[in-house]
Amino acid sequence: MKTHVKALVVGGGAVGTAIAYHLARAGWDDVMLLERDELTSGSTWHAAGLLPYFNMSYATTHIHDYSIKFYKTLEEETGLNAGFFVVGNLRMAQTQARMDEYMLYAATAETCGVPFEWLTPSQIKERWPLVRTDDLQGAIFHPTDGYINPADVTMAMAKGARQRGVAIERRWQVDSYTWTGSEWQVGVTKMVEKGGNLVPSEERMVITAEHVVTATGNHAQRIAKLLGIKIPAIPVEHQYIVTEPDPALVEWRKTNPQHPVLRDADAKWYVREERGGWILGPYERNAPARFEYGVPDSFRADLFPLDLERIEEEYMSMIHRIPSSETVGLKDDFNGPICYTPDGNPLIGPAPGLRNMWLAEGFSFGITAAGGTGYYLAQLMVEGEAEIDMASLDPKRYGSWMTTEYAARKNEEAYEHVFILHHPDEERPACRPLRTAPAYDRQKAQGAQFGHVNGWERPNYYGPLDAGEDFDHDARSFRRGGWWQYAVEEAKAIREGVGLIDATAFTKHLVKGPGATAFLDWFTCNKLPKVGRINLTYALTEKGTTRTEYTIVRLAEHEYYLVSAGAWTAYDADFLRKAAEDKAGEFGHVEIQDVTTQWGVFAVAGPKSRALLNELVKDAEPETVLSNKRFPWLSCRDIELGMVPVRAIRVAYTGELGWELHHPIEMQNHLWDRLMEAGAKHGLKLVGARAQNWLRQEKSYRAFGNELGRDATPLEADLPRFVDLDKDFHGKQAMVDTGVRSKCCTLLINGPADADPWGREALYLEDGTRVGRLTSGGYSVVFGKSIGMGYVRSDLVVEGQRLKVRMQKRLWDAVVTCDSPYDPRNEMIRKDG
Repeated sequence: MKTHVKALVVGGGAVGTAIAYHLARAGWDDVMLLERDELTSGSTWHAAGLLPYFNMSYATTHIHDYSIKFYKTLEEETGLNAGFFVVGNLRMAQTQARMDEYMLYAATAETCGVPFEWLTPSQIKERWPLVRTDDLQGAIFHPTDGYINPADVTMAMAKGARQRGVAIERRWQVDSYTWTGSEWQVGVTKMVEKGGNLVPSEERMVITAEHVVTATGNHAQRIAKLLGIKIPAIPVEHQYIVTEPDPALVEWRKTNPQHPVLRDADAKWYVREERGGWILGPYERNAPARFEYGVPDSFRADLFPLDLERIEEEYMSMIHRIPSSETVGLKDDFNGPICYTPDGNPLIGPAPGLRNMWLAEGFSFGITAAGGTGYYLAQLMVEGEAEIDMASLDPKRYGSWMTTEYAARKNEEAYEHVFILHHPDEERPACRPLRTAPAYDRQKAQGAQFGHVNGWERPNYYGPLDAGEDFDHDARSFRRGGWWQYAVEEAKAIREGVGLIDATAFTKHLVKGPGATAFLDWFTCNKLPKVGRINLTYALTEKGTTRTEYTIVRLAEHEYYLVSAGAWTAYDADFLRKAAEDKAGEFGHVEIQDVTTQWGVFAVAGPKSRALLNELVKDAEPETVLSNKRFPWLSCRDIELGMVPVRAIRVAYTGELGWELHHPIEMQNHLWDRLMEAGAKHGLKLVGARAQNWLRQEKSYRAFGNELGRDATPLEADLPRFVDLDKDFHGKQAMVDTGVRSKCCTLLINGPADADPWGREALYLEDGTRVGRLTSGGYSVVFGKSIGMGYVRSDLVVEGQRLKVRMQKRLWDAVVTCDSPYDPRNEMIRKDG
């Protein structure tokens, strides 16, 4: 067996073999895969093999699309039939809300080029008469997917990998990882069979590898301990049953093709044909997490006892939907571990804090995602970035605050929610509240309805305190939810008066030291601000796309305060620290501190914000402290508000006159109380994140994870004013060489009367040619209509250009507007007083 390789893949399931295959295909000729047992012996062997396209994630949809297309090519390459049955996938809807969900999903499918059809109940019945349709609203049908034999496709990928030079070694278990500074030393032990169990032998060795990929499925917690990191991938029980042959189905198949994979999302199950019978796979309530602290050595290709009572409701609903199944007996049953993550999406990318260690863990739909994961992860490893933005799947979207208990409970919730309506405005309740700022209780008492960002509780909007028992704050919708009217009033308050937003969840880093200035000048693409001033800037990837957005405050000659998106604290910290380490020899020592939890942030914005804050300023000349002369736009000052020392920054994400008040978090309640007291006579309104999201679109302010990401450069985001091409910075040449493939713009939309875009919709020309997609959406209180931001062909980013946006199956009029349609000259934000 080899003792030195370029890349070592740990895990021989569908995901691991796909990664090994694609690394070899991408040109790495020294790849080895290790499996502690036999290939497919983890969750792969008992997977049902379904290949569902349906996913609300743009990145995951691309991954699934690649897999489905790739699997169809394997037999020609390897000579092995992957067992792919292209029967299609029929996803049925019992309610209009479910159809609304499908219409929103279809927007993502359109932007990714995924084919689908709409079917009425009568059309379903005509094609598949065994299916009961009298209580259905309709369905969405994917004709190009279906199901596959998990073992067959894994073996086909393994053969393809071997043909490309990959060494696949079975019965070797990884026991240790040691980073030498340039490569990994991986301690492995030969596993042998003893009494039906796998046990370590005396045969041990060390393999050195430049890169390691872990794709260990149920064993992720063991890997996390070996690496000293946290991986929120924990299995949950998933059971499915196989029936005896159904005579009605057997008769149907004599002259007809297979049924598509059937999904009754409202009943929480999938069904497909299996040897004349049916496979029922439910996603029921109360399925428990397993192996929270590791898989027992005795557990191999094993299963758990079936719990039929837990799935009784789903079983009865299958009989309702397929009446001929009522008299059919049960033939077989499976209850095995399927790995989940708190949001249901896998963890794909660099491991936090480690070099050349890559994670591919937490796959709840591993067969569907395996091929695409191999393809895009290979791009990340070989080329430095993938052609799609993989940030939403990055393992560092969960910080060090995450615990095993949190992951287990959230994973159970994610499993239960597979077929729960995926509202864009949903806020799942498990493990909340957990991370709360001091003012949480005060906000709750004022009617705050919270969302959560990176574990932080953050007000989404403030509902009425006297709504009564009939008002449902949890009412969600694919159209304008119950919260919409309150967000409208909050947005108007910012534009017309004054509002207070809690932005404590912002990520905050202190960067200082003799090398700080030179490092940040190379690390970011804009000019560094002068002392006491701020700049908006971007850190780029090796490919010249946007890796992170920062507001940089220069506190001293070599001391900087960096503010970035609250959802990406660990993601930003890891990139920042690794970049500084890489350049330490060139720029000198740089000290980086994550101070996120030390500073609270309140944003006060609106035409009356200066008048409100003047009530609290403590200064010899309090009436001039906030004037343009002493405190100009885009500057930072240390001021005192009441008894609170505040690092005030004159900037507002709403695009209105305003300040961010960064304060010691232990003084937050005192500051909150003083702001509320002073604001009473100025009509202060509490404002949540949803209104803020609308307001920033009126100013064309890009958001990281929406308009800004690793699939577009700052120039494609149409932000040349924040790029200093006269200096050298990381990713500059790649950004210039990329050019402008498409460009970001803002659109005003004449949409339906009861709905706004969510930022997933496809954009078209008048003739029906698809030319782009929205990345953000909402409502504009200034223009009284829907608003959105997105990417289209660069030649179309011309004010007045007419486009169409797809919402609820229809095309609606949209017009490209000028950058910052509200106050394009920034007169309000610069207002003096």
